Amino acid sequence: MRVSGRTENKWIESMSRNSGAELRLFCFPYAGGSTSIFASWWRSLPNFVQVVPVQLPGRGHRISERPWRKIDQLADAIAEDLLPVFKEKPFAFFGHSMGATLGFEVAGRLARQHKVVPELFLISGRRAPHIPDDDPPTYDLPKEEFIHELKRLNGTPKEVIESAELMELIEPVLRADFEAIQTYQFSPSPPLKCPCVVMGGMDDLEVKREFLEGWRMHIFPVSSITMFPGDHFFLHSQREKVLKFISQTLIDLWQARRARNGA
Repeated sequence: MRVSGRTENKWIESMSRNSGAELRLFCFPYAGGSTSIFASWWRSLPNFVQVVPVQLPGRGHRISERPWRKIDQLADAIAEDLLPVFKEKPFAFFGHSMGATLGFEVAGRLARQHKVVPELFLISGRRAPHIPDDDPPTYDLPKEEFIHELKRLNGTPKEVIESAELMELIEPVLRADFEAIQTYQFSPSPPLKCPCVVMGGMDDLEVKREFLEGWRMHIFPVSSITMFPGDHFFLHSQREKVLKFISQTLIDLWQARRARNGA
């Protein structure tokens, strides 16, 4: 498997940019998202970090594939298919919303089955896995109601929602991802031993701070819970602040690692 240039792994489009970096940051998208969310992150992160977005079925170079509807199946496949890449060099995880849950399940499989653990887990905009979402599912709503829900969530660009052609492309992906996260069932397991920081939006009514605090039961040590202005998609509205925070967190991690290793 080549990872220095165009990779043959379907979960990754390319790892050619900054291939000599010491640390890889694997990024898991929110529901309906793709690798494009993270396409320009490399400009804002330290040079020792290689940004590696994970591409899910049904989008990007995998647009011809049917999107998957189960978090567990996605996590099983990613942990197995990307295991050789995870073993190559130190890595960290970032996941927002559904991506945080997916990353958590992947990390758990890597730790339990292969003794491979991220150097750091950056969790963003997602309640702890044991806290249920009491809202009724929306993935199977009639089209008009489903579009109304997308507008309420404020995560799908207005120009996409108002375009019949674009909605025809993205609606199956959104419904599949919503089904995946809304039908997710947490299976209790030993806590993941991995440094972790948690981020949330101050105005995110569905992922309140107390829901973020719950991650302390599943990953340790959780070194901080940081709240940013904005709603569930503070990742975009506060992009500069979020990337500055992530950059400093990665710098602190790497400096501490080098100090432990006597570098």
